[in-house]
Amino acid sequence: MAENMSLLSLEDDLTCSICLCLFKNPVSLLCGHSFCASCLEASWNDTTSSLFCPNCRMRFNSKPDLKKNTVLSAVVEAYRVKAGVSEPVNDPIEVKNKDEEQIKCDNCMEAKAVNTCLTCMASYCEDHVRPHLENAIFRAHQLSEPLPDLMDRLCPDHGKLMELYCSHHQCCICSTCLQNVHKGCKFTNADDQRIKHKTDLIDKLNTLDAKTDKNQQVITQMKEQQSKLKEYAATRKRILEAEYRHIREMFERDEKEAILALNKEQEKGQSKLASLIKKCNENVEKMNRTKSEINSLLDQSQSLSFIKTSVDLPSVVNFEPYVPRINVDSKEVIAYHSSTVALKAWITKFLDQPAENRIPILKPDGVNYSANSPGNLFPGTSENPVTLSNPRGMFSVPPIHLRSPSPGAPLRTRDSGAKKKNPPQKSHSKEQRDHKERKDQRANRPWNHPTGTSPFSKSMENLLDLRPKTVEIREINHCAVSSALDNFVKRSDLLKYGTILNFDVRTAHKRIFLSENDTKATISDEPANYPDIPTRFSVCSQVLCTKGFSQGRHYWEIKMSSNNFCGLGLAYGRIDRKGPSSRLGRNAESWCVEWFNVKLSAWHNSIETVLASTNSSRVGILLDCDAGSATLYNVQDRAYPFHTFVFPFSEPVYPAFWIFSNGSSVSLCKLSI
Repeated sequence: MAENMSLLSLEDDLTCSICLCLFKNPVSLLCGHSFCASCLEASWNDTTSSLFCPNCRMRFNSKPDLKKNTVLSAVVEAYRVKAGVSEPVNDPIEVKNKDEEQIKCDNCMEAKAVNTCLTCMASYCEDHVRPHLENAIFRAHQLSEPLPDLMDRLCPDHGKLMELYCSHHQCCICSTCLQNVHKGCKFTNADDQRIKHKTDLIDKLNTLDAKTDKNQQVITQMKEQQSKLKEYAATRKRILEAEYRHIREMFERDEKEAILALNKEQEKGQSKLASLIKKCNENVEKMNRTKSEINSLLDQSQSLSFIKTSVDLPSVVNFEPYVPRINVDSKEVIAYHSSTVALKAWITKFLDQPAENRIPILKPDGVNYSANSPGNLFPGTSENPVTLSNPRGMFSVPPIHLRSPSPGAPLRTRDSGAKKKNPPQKSHSKEQRDHKERKDQRANRPWNHPTGTSPFSKSMENLLDLRPKTVEIREINHCAVSSALDNFVKRSDLLKYGTILNFDVRTAHKRIFLSENDTKATISDEPANYPDIPTRFSVCSQVLCTKGFSQGRHYWEIKMSSNNFCGLGLAYGRIDRKGPSSRLGRNAESWCVEWFNVKLSAWHNSIETVLASTNSSRVGILLDCDAGSATLYNVQDRAYPFHTFVFPFSEPVYPAFWIFSNGSSVSLCKLSI
């Protein structure tokens, strides 16, 4: 049953498109289309112009040699058997052609007619048509080729030959119809109308042929375009893959350099500890020898010579052993970490933009980016440096990334007219030389725009300036600050991260008096009666908050009675509480913005960065633990950022405060929109 249904479904494919019947003696053309042999021959006999395929109109210069399609013929025969269809006795076209060839003479009804007289309305054979050819009486009669539809040419109403064509009613009429029903209508000769109609059909056929050829040409061109499009896409894909591979290689190379710097710091710390351990062991050994000598003398305490003996303590007794504070948080390591955190945040916001909006972010005025130039991300030179811009707020970068230097060396003041002296070169391994060379290249990259130093480029300078450690001051470009202050943040956007804070009385210095439910800290000459505990600051008049943060975003605001002789910032819980290094910003465990007389500075690890002065008495701090940053805002009707610390988090950080002007106070504000 399934086989029969499958075969019966082929009926449309086994039908000739000319006679609309099953193929009989099927033949195939070069274009692949198949027809009945008789149907194809008949269509070519009727064609007066050229030979072509009835389906696709493919032209042939000469009549092709038609051969029977045996496979198709066998399939048709199998279908006839399965479907129970009998083979027709005669092909319709063959019957028609046979009838045309066998038009009988209307006189003798036996011989084949050679002419039809349209006046007599009869067909004659060669013998009986002779009077029409020889007798002058029949000279006016109109002879034509034998017509099979002779009776159809007679008017059904008047029995006359319909030799006229009514243009208005579009039908053939006789002379009597013209005088009666079609009186006043426009008419022409039927033969002229036939020629006109035939010409019109041939014109349409030629138009179709031309359109078909045009479509075939377009199809060919589109197929070529498909091939070219595939090749172009493959080429573009290779270029994109190469670009992204190059970016990954740059990040991998920078990661190796960062790990190498960390390993060097670890080796340096290990070496220092090993030397101290060796020294302590030597001291212990010397003291043990002295102890043995004393014990030996004590055994002789009964002798007279014992009284005369003396033992001097070794000089190492005066050496006070200590455990050095060693870590791997050098300036270079923290710079790598800080720049990675900042770059991660930048790339995250950059990739959040649609692809069509990314070019204006990277492309400064006058710099062209070519998609065909692999690796051309920052095509800046010393003559045409590149700055990562922020057009029309399309891409949100913290407006003042004037980041305090990382732990380690501070940033030296630049002197454009002075030349650096090259220190004596030491012998290094090839890996270390390559690392130093790449580090110098990064430090000398021209990130600053010719028209001024952008806030982002300033931050990049701080991250890339890896120089020996000295305590110096770095001045800020005031043009950059003033332009950055044009940017602001809606205070309502910051209040979404608002948090409630209280001062921790266990950390408050004895000169700090807490009030208003531990939300206000005031300096007093009379020391408070606080117990002496390890967590309390004993040297600097500082205090921490009770809450520490290690993840998420948190925002708080501080109101200062006078923005003079006070500091606001963050500190790890392990910050020193008793020594001189416990002052905020003078160690690697704290970050601080400090008002001292008329000067405003950012401090970290004893490195000072001078900022543009602000007279605001209300300051907001947004701590983003996930991005590793803390931004300080000048809070008015809006929030204006004026400094950002970028640093990695190794443990929770606590809001920290330092006040040392008698009568001054700081208050933790209640946040409300």
